[in-house]
Amino acid sequence: MDELQSNFNSVASDTKKSSSNYARNFLEYCCFRTLALSTQVSGHLSDKTFRRLTFDMMLAWEAPAAESQPTLKVDKERTAGIEAFSRIAPAIPTIADVITCFNLFDVLTTSTGGRLTFAVYEKYLGALDRAIKKMKAQTESPLLSGLRLPREERILEMDGTLTTQPVLEHMGTSTWPGRLTLTDHALYFEALRVVTFDKPKVYELADDLKQSIKPELTGPWGSRLFDKAVMYKSISLSEPMIMEFPELTGHSRRDYWLAIMREVLYAHRFIQKHEIEGVEKEETLSKAILGILRIQAIRDLLLPAVIKYEALLMFNFCDQLPGGDAILETLANVIASRRLDRTNQSTSRSGMYSISTLGILSNLGLVSQVSTEDKLLVGEIVVGELTSLERAVNDARINYKQLEKAQATIDGVKVDGLDTNLAVMKKLLRPMIQLGDFLISMASWDEPIKSIVFCSLSCFIIF
Repeated sequence: MDELQSNFNSVASDTKKSSSNYARNFLEYCCFRTLALSTQVSGHLSDKTFRRLTFDMMLAWEAPAAESQPTLKVDKERTAGIEAFSRIAPAIPTIADVITCFNLFDVLTTSTGGRLTFAVYEKYLGALDRAIKKMKAQTESPLLSGLRLPREERILEMDGTLTTQPVLEHMGTSTWPGRLTLTDHALYFEALRVVTFDKPKVYELADDLKQSIKPELTGPWGSRLFDKAVMYKSISLSEPMIMEFPELTGHSRRDYWLAIMREVLYAHRFIQKHEIEGVEKEETLSKAILGILRIQAIRDLLLPAVIKYEALLMFNFCDQLPGGDAILETLANVIASRRLDRTNQSTSRSGMYSISTLGILSNLGLVSQVSTEDKLLVGEIVVGELTSLERAVNDARINYKQLEKAQATIDGVKVDGLDTNLAVMKKLLRPMIQLGDFLISMASWDEPIKSIVFCSLSCFIIF
């Protein structure tokens, strides 16, 4: 401990050694040093000691000074708050990132009143570990392997391998079941023939082909009844491709695939816009890969809340958030500064910075080992201060909250002139509006039993 403190005093600035913040800054320094070493161990996410250690770091962050520690033994039911989570969790890029950590915390604490319990946190890390092992163990056909090997593409997700959960491709009037594979560069569909899969069709996500991916309605004979499909359009296709994800209730399976497809597409658009190359490009794609791994873990947890997948994926979230373009500009500036200055190795070894995303994925075996002189060893969390990226995220969140309050105020004071007439008309039409809401609820299968009864009664009446 004396050696750690001596090292911290030698590398920290005077402001970080001020008496008011010294305990917390020194604690963060010790945490970052520890995490940089412990994340190099193979299978650290499955280690219960590692899970407990990282959670205890959050608890300690909330009460870093010796005099603020409880005199009794540590209560196993103690919970962590959002500030502690947003400082410690993004220091381990596998667990969270700076941009979406607040949304991830909200999902994990849905049933615990806004405080993170160790039981939920441990389940989340267990699910994350299973998602990583599943991604590393993905198998493929020889034809697909030959297509993706030249770019060393990593398989991120597959669907359509089970007969109970088919994936249907609609091209014009033809419909084929098959297997859908998403990599970090493209989308591949292998149509199912009699006993084997056909040659994969490639739908590019990395090249600039003016692609667009959006939800779509499908149905028999060209009707638009079921909201369970994704449409892919690009200048390389003569007509759009529609991929359907049938399921009995809802459209969460389609929403999940829509989100992860867009995440890869938006990541490559960001790379192309800012002309990012080399190891920085690998680092940017790694952020998208980890985001997809995290929502796979969240899906595995079967949380009671309705999950908005876009809010948990960095590039999706910035595309929808007011001020998200400012966040991406800041991220691009950070990447550019690292490109110009590759002397950060000594700084990262000092423990003042968290470990990088690429370093984590390299340790997990999800990316090839990067040479020492090319590796980005510096993460996005700095001891005792907010980075430019964190400040941009906080500003966007504050502006978004102010925008929500302003919109609520506007909606609350619209009582004069035309708005008054609209309010009266809305009141008179309320029974029709309620009937419309009821029909929409039945069609979306939010409550399957009610929808089944409604369909049965309607069919009986028609008959």
